[in-house]
Amino acid sequence: MQRVLEQIKKGLVVSCQALEGEPLHSSFIMGRMALAAKDGGAVGIRANSVEDIVEIKKQVDLPVIGIIKQVYGDHPVFITPTMKEIDALAQTGCEIIATDATSRIRPDGSNLESFYKEVRSRHPHLLLMADVSTVEEAIVADELGFEIVAPTLYGYTAETDGLKIDDHDYAVISQIVKEVKNAKVVAEGNVSTPEIAKSVLDIGVHAVVVGGAITRPQLITKKFADALKN
Repeated sequence: MQRVLEQIKKGLVVSCQALEGEPLHSSFIMGRMALAAKDGGAVGIRANSVEDIVEIKKQVDLPVIGIIKQVYGDHPVFITPTMKEIDALAQTGCEIIATDATSRIRPDGSNLESFYKEVRSRHPHLLLMADVSTVEEAIVADELGFEIVAPTLYGYTAETDGLKIDDHDYAVISQIVKEVKNAKVVAEGNVSTPEIAKSVLDIGVHAVVVGGAITRPQLITKKFADALKN
């Protein structure tokens, strides 16, 4: 566990994801995207789905943060929401598994504490990453025993709707770094420029995750196109 955490320390983790319906939705493409990220200096990869992770592991020897985005009806918790997804990810060889660690009840009716205990019971050697939306949720995840916490869902829950981390507001990350005692804090969510990445790293986070700003060319293109229109 410690070796993996050291591998990503002070480095860039690139989120290589393309959902169904997006132009790059392909395990083959995500594998090559991960390889390109490694060539560019990434120290880790975050990836979604068993298929993508298996292909990425063939292409790079970097630590992988694995998730499965699975929607159950209209339930808001969809990042590795149940034990079914945990069990599937555990078979891929990914070094870290991330899950929604908000205070919301999960699709199977469990709360975070009971879910965490079940995961630890079945997979005691997994490194677990808590995707949270508030400082309070980060503290709870830390106290439960998650090795990593990240404000991945800041701005994406009812409590934080409309908020985002940007180049003027790192308060939520700063507070999490201050309050969390044991877990490593990773910056993730709206890290859209190298300047923001450097700024949050200077706050004291363990590593920085960047996704759409690197791996979603349709979003990158839109920024340029919109700028020209304006």
